[in-house]
Formats: sequence, structure tokens, C-alpha cells
Amino acid sequence: MMKKEAPFLIIAGPCLVESKEMLFAVASELVNICSKHDVEYIFKSSYKKANRTSAASFTGIGDELALSYLAEIKEKFKIRVLTDVHSIEEAKLAARYVDILQIPAFLCRQTELLQAAARTGLTVNIKKGQFLAPQDIGKAAQKIELEGNKDIWLTERGTFFGYHNLVVDFRSLVIMKEFGYPVIFDATHSVQLPSQSDVSSGQPQFILPLARAAAAVGIDGLFFETHPEPNKAKSDAASQLPLNQAETLIEQIMKIVRLGSI
Repeated sequence: MMKKEAPFLIIAGPCLVESKEMLFAVASELVNICSKHDVEYIFKSSYKKANRTSAASFTGIGDELALSYLAEIKEKFKIRVLTDVHSIEEAKLAARYVDILQIPAFLCRQTELLQAAARTGLTVNIKKGQFLAPQDIGKAAQKIELEGNKDIWLTERGTFFGYHNLVVDFRSLVIMKEFGYPVIFDATHSVQLPSQSDVSSGQPQFILPLARAAAAVGIDGLFFETHPEPNKAKSDAASQLPLNQAETLIEQIMKIVRLGSI
């Protein structure tokens, strides 16, 4: 169970490893911002994208090269690093480079993947599936617990509402907290409009309002994807937060978080 004195978490970075230069630019900026606001910063980027709308979409620069860049971020900035895994083999591979393994939302029911991530001994962040009730995420956590790993985070990223849209039910944050693990709100995937044409679209104008609402409900951390030039991003271009808006987001969220802790 999370201790009350645990620092608030900011989990942020570009959706996908595109280049070493871009990774380091984002990490450097966010390290500086988070140090001002007394929060723990965790760098996030996917070393590859295994779930794309179109078969023609860019999936990565190469697994081990991308993971080596993430390891360099970890070493240079002395911060923890998170990345997604999609299979048992990927969990074993990525665990050699990063600190936190993330289970993608579509895979949160995959028992063997959860077990493989648990057996690495690393922190496991489970994204709640868009199709899953908040009460049911406890079953995914239990699969990890049964492997002897209780270093678990639970992340809300929106629920399917009809076709090609997501909605955030803020009651889910309260329900997910009942399992005793840190609850994270994913502010950028929650504004996606999935599978619009050959790519997912998004409504980034709602990132800040949703993040503020989640902070008011009570969360242990905020997840968001950010890019220096989102319109040029090779993944999730329509929903990533421009890097130059990250400080405003973090500053506003921390004001709300601190009000709740008085």
C-alpha cells in the first residue's frame, strides 16, 4: 500500500522513441520542471509500438537501440524510466534497461504477460483496459501479487463510449484506490479519439481540464505524453501535449494536489 508521505509522481515523455536527441531534450526539460515542484519525475517512452491502427504506421527505430537510449536517460538524469511491454519475451528484454514495466490497456487481461512482468521484480504499471470496469482491475493486480510482486500501479486512461471515443468516469479513480495501490491518471490517452481513419485522433484541449479534475478527485500521479512538436510526432500526434505547455500543466496540478493534502 502506498505510504502517505510518498511523493506525487509525474510520468511523462514522448509516446515513442523517435531519436536520441528528442528523448534527451524532453527529459532535460521535464527534469528541470519537476525539480521546481518537488515531485518525482519518471521518464516514459515506448521503445516500440505494437498496437497501431494501420499496418503502415511507424513502430520504432529498433528494439535494442531504443532501449539503450532509455537506459542512457536513466543513467544521465538519475531518474526512473518506464516503457511498455507486449509479450513475455519483451518483459525479460526491457527489464534489463528500465525500472518500470507498463502493461498496455488492451493487454491488461493477459495473464502470462502480467506474470512475466511481475517476475522481473520491477514496478508494474497496469493500464486499465478501455473495456474494463474499475472493479475488475483488481483481478489484474492479483495476478501480479500471486507472483510475489506487490510493487504495482494502476492507471486510468478512459473507457470506450460508443465508437471512436473515450470518456473518463472519475468514480473509477476512487474505486481503483480501494485496492491499496497508487492510482495514476493518464491525461493524454484519455483525450484520444481511437482509430479515426488510418490513425487515432484526439482532443488535446481537454488534457488540462481532465487532469485538474483527476487531481481534485485524488490521484497519486499524473501520466501524460509530450513532444516538442506534436504535429510531427510519429505516434499519437493528435493527443500529445506540446512540451512548452508541460510546466503549466504540472504547476496547476500540484496546486490542486497540495490543497487536498492540507
